[in-house]
Amino acid sequence: MFRNITPVVQNLLIINIGLLIVSQFIFPQLNQWFALYYIHSPYFKPFQFLTYMFMHADFWHLFGNMFGLLIFGPLLEQFLGPKKLLILWMVCGIGSGVLYSGYTAYRMNNLEEKVAMFQSNPDPETFNKLVIENRGFFKRTVFDFVDDYSRNPDDLNIISQANQTLDAILEVQRNVPMVGASGALFGVLIAFAMLFPNTQLFLLFPPIPIKAKYMVLFYSLYTIYNVFVNNPLDNVAHFAHLSGLVIGGVLVYFWKKDRNSFY
Repeated sequence: MFRNITPVVQNLLIINIGLLIVSQFIFPQLNQWFALYYIHSPYFKPFQFLTYMFMHADFWHLFGNMFGLLIFGPLLEQFLGPKKLLILWMVCGIGSGVLYSGYTAYRMNNLEEKVAMFQSNPDPETFNKLVIENRGFFKRTVFDFVDDYSRNPDDLNIISQANQTLDAILEVQRNVPMVGASGALFGVLIAFAMLFPNTQLFLLFPPIPIKAKYMVLFYSLYTIYNVFVNNPLDNVAHFAHLSGLVIGGVLVYFWKKDRNSFY
């Protein structure tokens, strides 16, 4: 595997591994500077659309993305050429960040509107609905608070506590960072499936052979499912994965139409 590594894949591996080491052991502040934040967060900077894709939460997060790049990247680089593989990786990574930021803005605006609606006319039923819809943001003890609020709907102290709780939830959600090269990797996956659809791959879990087109189809359907389910307990940016698939698919579609663009 390592004997067949190509230049762009090698450089991407070095950059990602190097930044994890630096951010974990030498300069932890990089995690806050280079992660991608919600556009209305005080930590947001435009350059994060580029830098977030080179940062990872931990070793296993990095390993998953880099292992995928190591498996699928070299053959793609040999077929497309170094320039096009780098374009694919960067466009899918940056594009995923941009689209995910738009998706996050939509979700945050929706949450902010519901919180504002409650705060303008507080009542236990509205608060309970907010908790159920966003249960992943709350501790289990919130349901005891909901019961107490339901029994005392006009208690000003309870209403004030409810407002403070929702404000705290908004503050936390505005400042949740996104890191990782998954969007770029999913662009590589769809490109591989479109260019080498019948290539047999051997999965580790479960240990069975599968064609590339079916593996990517499974990942695509799984990603779409998770986007629609939108489990608040799930901290994986599934919409960014889906964005990488779509952007990568569009790029390869146009490249395939122009046969002369391949090396």
